[in-house]
Amino acid sequence: MKNKFGIVLNGLITENPTFVLMLGMCPTLATTTSALNGMGMGLATSFVLICSNLVISLLKNIIPDNVRIPSFIVVIASFVTLLEMIMKAYVPDLYESLGLFIPLIVVNCIVLGRAEAFASKNNPFDSLLDGLGIGLGFTFALTLLGMVREFLGAGTFFGLQVFPEQYGALVFILAPGAFITLAYLLAIMNKIRKVS
Repeated sequence: MKNKFGIVLNGLITENPTFVLMLGMCPTLATTTSALNGMGMGLATSFVLICSNLVISLLKNIIPDNVRIPSFIVVIASFVTLLEMIMKAYVPDLYESLGLFIPLIVVNCIVLGRAEAFASKNNPFDSLLDGLGIGLGFTFALTLLGMVREFLGAGTFFGLQVFPEQYGALVFILAPGAFITLAYLLAIMNKIRKVS
């Protein structure tokens, strides 16, 4: 069981998609204007990642090598379509806020990369755990980035006003703030990893 727990921890710490592998930067920088948006994008990607890893692992011996990548994309696109329908029905405000980045999960390099590197070579349970770990790592990174940007830029924490908005630095809500915040968080995470 310890080994199984290591698969989940791997995605959170050792192979964190954002802070270590530097994958999925487009949705990371674009959707993290608030903590709720970051968390929503992370959870949406996690859902697709977990489900597609499981199905691809189950089908790995059936899919011919010459159509492997297109088959993976069809599986991923199916789960993204399902996710879109669920979000439109139950969380339309979040769906509107994330906009184009939900359908773009189909071509997210994190999801396709894990399908190719892990799910196509491992058993279904390990693939599910890998999707969970990588998804949690991505969700953690996006939520943290969104929290910092929202707090510094608008003076709010998950939408709750902490200090007056006029004292916030608007740059953190805008595109340059995403790069600045990510750079500082990467430096902090690198320092923490070197110490431990």
